[in-house]
Amino acid sequence: MSAATISIVLDIRRVKKSNKYPVKLRVTFERATEYYQTIFDLLKDDYDKLAASRISNELQNIRDKLKRVERMAENAASDLTSFSFDDFEKDFISGNQLFRQRKTKPGQTVESNNEFDFSPYYKKFPVLELAPSKPNTIASCYSVYIKNLLIEGRISTAMYYHCSYRSINKFRGNVSLENITVSFLREYESWMTAKDVSKTTIGMYLRPLRTIFNEADNDGIIKKEKYYPFGKRKFVIPASKNIKKALDLKDMEKIYFYQCDPKIENEQLAKDYWLFSYFANGMNPKDIACLKYRNINDEYLVFERSKTQRALRNDPKPITVYVNDDMKAIIERRGNKDKSASNYIFPIMEPGMSPLRQYDIIQLFVSLVNSWMKNILKNLGINKNATTYVARHTFSTVMKRSGASTEYIQEALGHSNIKTTENYLDSFDKEVKKEFSQRLTSFKTSND
Repeated sequence: MSAATISIVLDIRRVKKSNKYPVKLRVTFERATEYYQTIFDLLKDDYDKLAASRISNELQNIRDKLKRVERMAENAASDLTSFSFDDFEKDFISGNQLFRQRKTKPGQTVESNNEFDFSPYYKKFPVLELAPSKPNTIASCYSVYIKNLLIEGRISTAMYYHCSYRSINKFRGNVSLENITVSFLREYESWMTAKDVSKTTIGMYLRPLRTIFNEADNDGIIKKEKYYPFGKRKFVIPASKNIKKALDLKDMEKIYFYQCDPKIENEQLAKDYWLFSYFANGMNPKDIACLKYRNINDEYLVFERSKTQRALRNDPKPITVYVNDDMKAIIERRGNKDKSASNYIFPIMEPGMSPLRQYDIIQLFVSLVNSWMKNILKNLGINKNATTYVARHTFSTVMKRSGASTEYIQEALGHSNIKTTENYLDSFDKEVKKEFSQRLTSFKTSND
């Protein structure tokens, strides 16, 4: 006899526009749980009334049907020689008029909707709340992919994909992948260009779409050889290099010796964290926030970039940073006083935060630093940007001008591909060309 446990529950994780919640059949077997949505939605008060002796005829009718569903489900589970969720769904749920039917791809097992609660993400990712559509539409494909990213805690990447979905959906609506042809993509690029959107942004929105096509092919939703619109002799995603403006040492000197207004705490805080990033190999804000005291090894910080931890899990590449006197002073001034190995160095995040909360905190942290550094440069009369990204690029540029090899800078930045490092240094190379070109006419100065 099956050991599956079956009960009727009200799923209060997601309220509908009617203020009602879905009534579901909960099936638990060997610590795994599946929820199957019935055709009934109820207000929480009405659901609570189902246990009362006197209720309205409407609620009594719903209660009787739910009891019958529960009893029949128990019998269906007991009839299985060896219980499995797939067999239970095929035998009892599929075609049952008292349940809302799930749309699944051929050969795909039913996805459990209990293992991960997506409701906290609905505000940031509206695509997750859309009514189910055909598996081959962009809403369906992006939703599945974004859910997987959220389960992995990759909030930033999920945001990247959601921006891609919103842009394409705004262009032509919830189109199917088969309708995204080479002509479609060319028209999309023209549409974006007419809105004065840069090639860089267009490429950022289309690369996730290319991944969606690859995933759809792997899942058997489309045939790549027939519908894939990307590649040579098809549509090539536009690429463009941003012009990176690193600060020079004269600018760095001004920032370093800038006296912050003692009445404005955020100004000194922003300067401290920005300089820490610069001194720490251009460490990005998330890695600064994730640093723990166990990352301090004698005079060095040893850490793995959050961005590459997943991709390089089989071959981790830790970054080693010498902790100079300025970094020590910033840690002493800004760091948590509890220096337990497992505690964060800086009071940016707190233990136990969800990935979504961490993402929000990092965004606020970056915004604060960028905003106040902009104010500092304005006070200094420096007509340049000083974002957290500029701190990273300035580090690499100063290193290059000091004679460091590209390979050394690659290791210091934590790049897995030297091409990425070369892109960082591209603007530096252009400035060097200009400098050497001017030397060709240096004789003019000597004869003045």
